[in-house]
Amino acid sequence: MNNDAIKDLLYRMADDALIIGHRNSEWTGIGPMLEEDLAFSSMSQDKIGHAQALYNILYTSFGEKNPDMLAFQRAEKDFRSCQLVELPIGEYDFSLVRHFLFDHAEALRYGLLEASSFAPLAGLARKVRGEIRYHVMHADTFFKQLSTGNEVAKARMQSALNYALPYALGIFEPSAYEEALIADGVFAGEARLQELWLEKITPIVAAAGLQMPAIDAAKAIYGGRKGYHSEYLQPLLAEMTEVTSIDPAAEW
Repeated sequence: MNNDAIKDLLYRMADDALIIGHRNSEWTGIGPMLEEDLAFSSMSQDKIGHAQALYNILYTSFGEKNPDMLAFQRAEKDFRSCQLVELPIGEYDFSLVRHFLFDHAEALRYGLLEASSFAPLAGLARKVRGEIRYHVMHADTFFKQLSTGNEVAKARMQSALNYALPYALGIFEPSAYEEALIADGVFAGEARLQELWLEKITPIVAAAGLQMPAIDAAKAIYGGRKGYHSEYLQPLLAEMTEVTSIDPAAEW
């Protein structure tokens, strides 16, 4: 197997989970209702747990730094998160649409990885299956509920979808290791994942009465997988590392 290919995939997944976990945790205490306050808090905890598990695979299988160092002691340019997860939470409609788009991609990704030839990743995919199923169920429920509400709610959801989709396409930014991952049976590849994702979300969007924006690859917002990030990532990292940066060598 190509170790560099597997490490690249792990970093993409772990960094996405870490950043979206921290972003969604910002709804704690300010959710539109108590149920959502608790739901986003719980899902954020899951995401950060997934990130820790992925960083641990990097540490134990490939000798990378330990999970705490990977999460809190890397420079912005070293992160491989897509730009979708970096964006501020904004209004609830945007956070919900991002949740819907991202978690469907995650569910499908982990579903494909259950058959991965890289055993640690296949094992993790099977372990988190239930958690991600809940995330998708939550996203679908509230996506449909708000999209089929009054005209103001529907318009806001459509606007959020139009804005978020180009960023969501960045989830599937091609990797330099696609051929190696596919050939080694590690992962079916980003193009296949995007295909499955579109097949999954398009009828859900239609059933909610919204219009699926045209999929134009030229408008996909790439860069995050190569270390080119939005203006929002560095301030988030500074906030996340506020305590550890005081004394990076401290033991807790």
